[in-house]
Amino acid sequence: MGTEERKRRHGTSTFQALFNDVSLLVVLLDTNPLFWSTASLPFSKFLSHVLAFLNSILLLNQLNQVVLIATGCNSCHFIFDSSSSVAANPNLENERMPALCSRLLHKLEEFVIGDEKLSKEVSVAGIGSSLLSGSLSMALCYIQRVFRSGPLHPHPRILCLQGSPDGPEQYVAVMNAIFSAQRSMVPIDSCVIGGQHSAFLQQASYITGGVYLKPQQLDGLFQYLSTVFATDLHSRRFLQLPKPAGVDFRASSVFAIKTQLTWATYVLFVCLYFASITRNVRPVGSVFGQAQSDGNSATDRKRKNPET
Repeated sequence: MGTEERKRRHGTSTFQALFNDVSLLVVLLDTNPLFWSTASLPFSKFLSHVLAFLNSILLLNQLNQVVLIATGCNSCHFIFDSSSSVAANPNLENERMPALCSRLLHKLEEFVIGDEKLSKEVSVAGIGSSLLSGSLSMALCYIQRVFRSGPLHPHPRILCLQGSPDGPEQYVAVMNAIFSAQRSMVPIDSCVIGGQHSAFLQQASYITGGVYLKPQQLDGLFQYLSTVFATDLHSRRFLQLPKPAGVDFRASSVFAIKTQLTWATYVLFVCLYFASITRNVRPVGSVFGQAQSDGNSATDRKRKNPET
């Protein structure tokens, strides 16, 4: 009985070791037409780099999984899931690249056309932001479903291929998604292909332990993707991956009130930590806990007794 138990444990540990370098890569692809119409890299060439990168991920390990989510201006949608495609047609196992390209491009074209129709209904000045908060939420929901499928599952990570500028109105939703990824120990890698750095993605990669990179030569995008973002989480322990020179912890949030007055403020997520200690947020004058209830009761008393 002892020998059988040792063999069973040895088999389980060996099987777990095989999953150390198995990855679930969820790629968030920015398809904002307002950005790509002014970008130096054509969208068709950018897509060819991404397709080659996705195929390389699938070739590194036959157990690897790739999920592609398109991020538009007004909507997000699942474009490709390697696990469901192979399960639906086992013959695609040996023909992954042609099948990936044909199905992916067809669904991506349908999504872009649908998102452009929605964009025509909403007028945007300049280059609008893409719906990053929505795609992050979809990616995390998919990963949570994988977590609940069983104890042995591929190690998930998220890769954001972002070109559009940050949307201040998405700050709260994006930060909620970042904290959720941190709690689930899901790294968020960021590859910014726009002209400016993304404060949202800088914070996302820093908080979750991911990699943030802004390539200097977009013509060699595939080389950046394959050398930096193709490495699995187990191998990253032994590699020196690029680190950002600095992280901008500010995120401009715009709030509109009923008098049509817009105030731009800077919200620091680190204030949440100090607020939990001091129980008082000085920049906005909010008091939490008993002090707030005492202040409210005093205000109520004044309202009830106007003569005092």
